[in-house]
Amino acid sequence: MDLERLLARTIQEGKTPGLQYVVVGPAATLFEYCGGAANLASGRLVRPDTTLMAYSMSKTITAAAVLQLVDAHAIKLDEPIARYLDWQPYGGAITVRHLLSHTSGIPNPIPLRWVHPAAEHATFDDQAVLRLIVKLHPRLAFAPGTNYRYSNIGYWLLGAIVERACDQPFVTYVMTRVVQALGIPSSEMAYTVADAGRHASGYLEKYSLMNLAKGWLIDRDLIGEYSGRWLRIRDHYPNGPAFGGLVGCAGGFGKFLQDSLRTHPLLFGPAARALFVEQQRTTAGPIPMTLGWHMGSTDTTRYLFKEGGGRGFHCMMRLYPDARIGTVMMLNATGANVASMLDAVDVVALRTLQPAAR
Repeated sequence: MDLERLLARTIQEGKTPGLQYVVVGPAATLFEYCGGAANLASGRLVRPDTTLMAYSMSKTITAAAVLQLVDAHAIKLDEPIARYLDWQPYGGAITVRHLLSHTSGIPNPIPLRWVHPAAEHATFDDQAVLRLIVKLHPRLAFAPGTNYRYSNIGYWLLGAIVERACDQPFVTYVMTRVVQALGIPSSEMAYTVADAGRHASGYLEKYSLMNLAKGWLIDRDLIGEYSGRWLRIRDHYPNGPAFGGLVGCAGGFGKFLQDSLRTHPLLFGPAARALFVEQQRTTAGPIPMTLGWHMGSTDTTRYLFKEGGGRGFHCMMRLYPDARIGTVMMLNATGANVASMLDAVDVVALRTLQPAAR
């Protein structure tokens, strides 16, 4: 079954209202597909320039920004974060490396309510909210470097470290030194919705546990109306741009992947590039994590990946270093199993598109 038919069937089977999928090589887009609805009520379709929420896919872009500053000697990877953030409550043992590799021991409370309505975004102070969050969750779950456990707070703190190191807002730094440096238009990757008319609505499955519990998990002012078996989630932004704030389209994130596939990336030099993909360790041994990527594999193929998901959206991007291919899938459905969907289509992409990527 070819890629287009496989992707179209995903929508026809009701797994998501709409989706974007791209495959890139180092120098070109090898395949692109858009299908389904960006908004069910209006019938507006998903197009290549439709934007969706990236949520935690943002973390890998945050990691790239940090490694740029490591490359420039503005941040030291193995120095305590207390050097940059004297207000954090976690002591002096946590390093920047620990934050990047999720080995800091900083807790990870469920972040479902860490969002705010789009109407409040212009005046929202994410750094003030971060300081409040760390006061509410000041105890480490384990000694830094001894274990591996995901932490949104850890990446939120990395945003504050970037601000301290470059003396400008985190969002400004990433947009100028990462997004614009790669020639990605802000309409394809940014921390705000560039055009509401091109932004997809996010949806929650009517027949799901999250929908049953939405009164406890989702702020009431974000709950929209039903369209058949889908509940619309109103537009919003995550409270911390560094852990989950990017908005964009699969093509924009594909351009980011292309830089990681190049022999000589634009974003940083050989040392930082090596750190970006090098497997990390705790005192107990290797972990499935680099400084910004999670590590996975199929039966025969290894890859690096980052998943993102939240209210109304789910996405994942992957790098296949041996094949020199990157893939991105973005969906406007909370509960869609993006990993299994990407497994199914990537195996076809790797088989049919790999020669063109070399």
